[in-house]
Formats: sequence, C-alpha cells, structure tokens
Amino acid sequence: MDEKNVATVTSGSSFFKIIGLSEEEFPPAPKPDGKYTYRLGQSALKEMLRKTSYAASSDETRFVLNGCFLSFKEGKLTVVATDGRRLALVEQEVEFPKEAETEIILPTKAVNELLRILKDEGDLTVYRKENQIIFQFDDVMIASKLIEGTYPNYRQVIPGHCEERVTLEREALFMALRRVALLTTDKSNATKMTFGKNRLVISMTTPDVGEARETLPIKYNGKDICVAFNPEFMIDPLKNLTSDEVFMELTDDLSPGVMKCDIPFL
Repeated sequence: MDEKNVATVTSGSSFFKIIGLSEEEFPPAPKPDGKYTYRLGQSALKEMLRKTSYAASSDETRFVLNGCFLSFKEGKLTVVATDGRRLALVEQEVEFPKEAETEIILPTKAVNELLRILKDEGDLTVYRKENQIIFQFDDVMIASKLIEGTYPNYRQVIPGHCEERVTLEREALFMALRRVALLTTDKSNATKMTFGKNRLVISMTTPDVGEARETLPIKYNGKDICVAFNPEFMIDPLKNLTSDEVFMELTDDLSPGVMKCDIPFL
C-alpha cells in the first residue's frame, strides 16, 4: 500500500493494482451508549424475532410496517409484526427502569441480520439513541437506523373474545396444511377449514388444478364453523413455534381467527 492508498497485490505471475480511499472517508462506528439501555438473553431476542418477523410487510409504500415493532413498556418487551392482513405478537418480561420505556420500529434488514448472528446462549445489551439502535454481544456490534413514523394501534385489531377455542396438534396441522397448500395458485389461495364434531376437515379446490382434502381428529364439540384462510398465513407461525399444541380461537365464518400456544404469543 502506498501513500496514495493504492494497493498492489502480487502472487507468482499474478499482479493486481487496486485504488482505495483514505480511512478518514469510512464512516465512524457509533459508540455503544445511549439514553436507554436494556439487557436480555441472545436466544430470547432471537426467538422473539423468529416468531414474528415473517408477518412484516414488504410493501415499501407502507414503510412503517417494513420491520418489527419493539415496545419496552410495563416491565416487558413486546415484539409485533404485521402486513395489514395478519399479525404476530410475542411478549417477554425484561427488567428496565420506568424512565427507560420506549417504542421503536426495527427495519427488516436489521432483523434478518440479528436472526443470522445471534447465538443460543449469552446476553446482549441494547442501546437506544435518537434515531438509532445498537445491539452489542460477544465481540459483535450491530447498529441500525430506526424507521420513523407511528406504528398502527395493533391492539384494536386483535379480537377481544371468541366463541370457540379448539386445541390442535401443531405438527399434524402443519403437515396437513402444507400438503393442501400444494394446490395454491396466484388466483386461488384460500384453504377452507371446517370444524365439526371431533374432526377438522382442511380442503381446497383450485380451478384447472384440482382439489385436496385432509381430515384430522380433534377434540371439539362446539358449533360447526367453516372458515377460510390463506394457508401460508397459517403455516408461517406453525413452523416457527415449538409447542406440541396450539389453540385456535374462532367466532364465526367471517371473523378473524387467533392462534395461540403455551407462551405469550398470538
């Protein structure tokens, strides 16, 4: 490397000359500090992002939905993602002072980087600055700008009550939906779920392709309900959860359905 930042690389008969820039031109690394600081386990944050990030929007016209909403309030961290058609939410208790309560929108690119790098053990420290957030763990520091804007009031779209609650075996439901979803096309992507006495019928009819039907034995004695969902919206949470059982809360044929499990997730 010479004084003009030109690098020369030679190896046997190979020769390369590469023009560089001075180190002063590289943007300075942010300092890991901030008005608000939080500590939690790497695996905890990784699991929370994994259980929600698939529901974030990729529509750039709705930029406030292009990431995960993180709320540090009332002694817990709530992570939410939604694209306007489905919503995923998970909560976990985290210790921090009352004055450190804050809400941020973390861009999808930063979410994906954290999912790739976070480990299953060890802690991490989160620093919140004005329009920036810093994650520090082991010998790694990830800094990201935050999405500016107001996240929609997600609480008001979550059904407050349900008429029927059904216990389902997660793996069996996941596999059945995945098989039926093979018939999905761009024009036809609604899977019908018919809840009857002690059985669930999952079916799909696609013009020009064919039809599929799966029948699962379940414990159910409520009213008959036939409701249709995009199968991918059902499959995404099922493959990211680890619980043996999930619970479907339903009201009628047209109302939103809610999937829950044995952790603070929906």
